[in-house]
Amino acid sequence: MRRPEGELDALARSTRHAANRADPADPADAADAAGSVDRADAADTAAECPGGPDRAPVHSAAVSRLGAAHPRQEGPTDLRLVPPALAAWATAALTLDAPAEWVIGVVAICLVVGGALLMARRHRAHVPVPDRAADGPRTNGAERVGRGTPWPRVSIAAVLLCAAAAAASAGLHGADLRRGPVPALARQYAHVTADVELTSDPRLTRPRIGGDHVAPTAVLLNAEVRRVKKPDGTVLATRAPVLVIVDARSGPSGGGSSRAGSGGSPRAGSEGSPGAPGGGSERGVWLSLLPSTRVRVSAQAVPATVGGDRIGAVLRVRGGGPPEVVAEASGVQRFAGRLRSGLREATDGLDADARALLPGFVVGDTSRVPVELDEAFKATDLTHLLAVSGANFTILLALFIGPPGLAQRVERRGLAPRLGIPLRATALVGGALTLGFVIVCRPDPSVLRAAACGSIALLAIATGRRRSLIPALATAVLLLVLYDPWLARSYGFLLSVLATGALLTLAPRWSAALQRRRVPPGPAEALAAAAAAQAVCAPVVAVLSARVSLVAVPCNLLAEFAVAPATVLGFATLATAPVAMPVAKGLAWCASWPAGWIADIARTGAAMPGAGVDWPGNWTGALLLAVVTVVVVLAGRRIMSRPRIFLAALVVFLLVVVQPPPLTRMITGWPPPGWRFAMCDVGQGDTTVLAAGDGTGVVVDAGPDPALADRCLRALGITRIPLVVLTHFHADHVAGLPGVLRERSVGAIETTGFEEPVDQAEFVRRQAAARRIPVTRAVAGQERRTGHLMWRVLWPPPSTGPAPEGPNDASVTMLVRSAGLTLLILGDLEPTAQRALLRSPAAVELGAVDVVKVAHHGSAYQDPDLIRAVAPRLALISVGADNLYGHPAPSTLAALRAGGATVMRTDEDGAIAVAGAAQGLRVARD
Repeated sequence: MRRPEGELDALARSTRHAANRADPADPADAADAAGSVDRADAADTAAECPGGPDRAPVHSAAVSRLGAAHPRQEGPTDLRLVPPALAAWATAALTLDAPAEWVIGVVAICLVVGGALLMARRHRAHVPVPDRAADGPRTNGAERVGRGTPWPRVSIAAVLLCAAAAAASAGLHGADLRRGPVPALARQYAHVTADVELTSDPRLTRPRIGGDHVAPTAVLLNAEVRRVKKPDGTVLATRAPVLVIVDARSGPSGGGSSRAGSGGSPRAGSEGSPGAPGGGSERGVWLSLLPSTRVRVSAQAVPATVGGDRIGAVLRVRGGGPPEVVAEASGVQRFAGRLRSGLREATDGLDADARALLPGFVVGDTSRVPVELDEAFKATDLTHLLAVSGANFTILLALFIGPPGLAQRVERRGLAPRLGIPLRATALVGGALTLGFVIVCRPDPSVLRAAACGSIALLAIATGRRRSLIPALATAVLLLVLYDPWLARSYGFLLSVLATGALLTLAPRWSAALQRRRVPPGPAEALAAAAAAQAVCAPVVAVLSARVSLVAVPCNLLAEFAVAPATVLGFATLATAPVAMPVAKGLAWCASWPAGWIADIARTGAAMPGAGVDWPGNWTGALLLAVVTVVVVLAGRRIMSRPRIFLAALVVFLLVVVQPPPLTRMITGWPPPGWRFAMCDVGQGDTTVLAAGDGTGVVVDAGPDPALADRCLRALGITRIPLVVLTHFHADHVAGLPGVLRERSVGAIETTGFEEPVDQAEFVRRQAAARRIPVTRAVAGQERRTGHLMWRVLWPPPSTGPAPEGPNDASVTMLVRSAGLTLLILGDLEPTAQRALLRSPAAVELGAVDVVKVAHHGSAYQDPDLIRAVAPRLALISVGADNLYGHPAPSTLAALRAGGATVMRTDEDGAIAVAGAAQGLRVARD
């Protein structure tokens, strides 16, 4: 299966996702399909009953919202379109990369067998049916179907014909990746000059920590090659889908991005990302390009290393200046770009969260969403809100035509009846609204899904035909797969269909069950929708993230109240920005309140210690989770009928998620009472915490991951930090700073005076400035105390001394004392600086210590004289499991143990805490 767009980032690195936007619970797509609900039974029956409309019986489901009516009152579900849709889906997924002869064979067999079945049915239709009046009552049509005469054959024929159509479409789309000159040139790793037409917005790869540095980001563009010049000078016209990776130079400052908001706004930053490039210079020009723009690039063609996606080759553009534009974007795209640019301008003055989220809610522009907020949305399964899925379009349709359940009634609500627009004219205007939605939000898969479902709803309004919800969903799946077979391998498409199906089948029943247990209708429908979508989508999400969220349902439930106002006000801002910017800014300010509420929900949910559990990230794990979900649902039905047991289960669940520190300490023993020092398990990086009183601690280094740093500090109960010491500016020591600062009172940040790498030093200053935290420099000889904790800076020497050879040798080195225990923190000092430390005046302070934080993750670069001089009783090594650097080195471990030290390492022991006093040192592991 094809993973979501983020996997193109992975292709750019190796040539994540494995990140982007699989909308795990997209309830709105179901609401899109809900527009195809039957024309109100009251109106239809009124036309058929001779007694007139006043005497027409009204079906209860016709006047109720989705999920409000008892599902069994609506009769059996029409499932005839489901098998053809599933057949087309499966066939497209299997034949996209199949050989041509296999595709032709599948198409031929399906057509022949399907046609034969239809002909056989036609022949049987002319066979006279004997009159059995003399023998008994005449059988009706339903009985004939039950006896299996014509309809099963028609159904099988429909399945085969749809499979044939899907195979033909998939075969043609798949052939685009193999035929023509571009794939051949990619296999030769040839350097080419190509004219490419952009088919998506430019976006940046996610900043990624690679050891002590942040891997450089690049601009990614989906495009089609229209003209290629081979190395021998031959020019060929072609049409091949490619991924363009531009290693352009960045501007002076800004943030990284996952997706750039094109349309004259080159600043596309993920504010708060370490070392994230800005939007100026060449990169900013690339990021400002619009879809349908044609540019000429000189690039190296390489094969696509990630299969299952619509990429015939990868074109790597290495610098070379700004793009050479051959043809400007179309007028429609330029207009849409101006709208998106106006939205960004209108949100410029808002706080960081609203500024980041509003463009995402409206047009899917996530370029300003910082990494930590994006991770919070993933941890709480709220990413579908940023995917421009059916949620946005459904809200617009509901605003215009009214709630789907009432859209075809005389009592219909919405703007259309208030403006006096007739019913069928409403469908036409809705169609124009659908087209505009697709253009402005770009024809991405999630947008096409929403538009397809919405179009079915509008067709139902225009024709007045009564359709059930499941056939509408099946029709949307069938049409989308035939139009774009690559959706058959899209996890986002799978999740959207699963969520929609759950909302159409499970949610009404669960809502009715909750209402029978005296839950009010509104909360019952919302809770049933969130729970049903999560239940069916969780196994697939587990495959993608290897984690199961325990807070997804409550977070989606709480966010639902803010989604509609944020989206409606956001679209109003988009529409008014080109003509009245002050009004647009006022609307954006109003929208910032619900947007901020959603951000707070995501951060709060993700910060819960029990927000999620790790799970096998494969299809076996998905099957296991599906079984667990069924068991939980069945058990939940029994528990809900017993209030006391239900209340007890709810309390247990809350305790598991919240994990109050006193209870956690009582059960797990972590952190141990009276702990003095703690080394967090943050992977390949460093974070050390020095206890300074109840809920107070000095933090030395922040590690590479904000989430891991925040999780460790929460487990330790740290809420106040008088000082954060960053030993040096390598990414594995500073990139997690946002997690350290999150929701904590911080007095100051102290750093080394050697400000390299420059981009990460700037990142630290931006983080401090955003929170108004002063930044100071550590110099040898400084002494500080807080509570019972005191420390002395031993290194680096004053700036008048010799310049260090690199960031590692400029690491802040501290000798810490607490309750008689001594701890030596060496940062990442290498042998040259270690020997200089031994010769410095600070060496007088050294002597034997109780605990040493081994330099540079236990690498082989250690000075044996320093190890012998400090003679630690306990050596702590912060290191990531299965790291690529061979840390810790066997020679370093042997030297430490030879000196009598007990060695503990985070990759094997997890987080480590030291407690007790000099006479009785105790060690605990998390």
